[in-house]
Amino acid sequence: MNINTHQIIKGKVKKMKTYLFKVVLEEDPFEDGRMAYHVFCPTLKGASTWGYTKEEALKNIREVVEMTVESMIEHKEKIIETPEEVQIFSEPKVAVTV
Repeated sequence: MNINTHQIIKGKVKKMKTYLFKVVLEEDPFEDGRMAYHVFCPTLKGASTWGYTKEEALKNIREVVEMTVESMIEHKEKIIETPEEVQIFSEPKVAVTV
């Protein structure tokens, strides 16, 4: 999950960072057999959601991760970089999952 963030503080734009998060996507069918997908970000406590399709679940987790990161930055909470689950870049990047 690729998230670009920036902040405007006292009229100045703080340097943008790109956060790349590992997410886990799992099949999670309903009791009646209809398929659904559960997705979560192991690094961010409480960052989980679902969707009827893989695409919907991934779109939803992107929104959840983005809101979580924005809240963490606002509350001056540290986002820890770990090579397996979180990578932080000083320049903008684009991630594509196919």
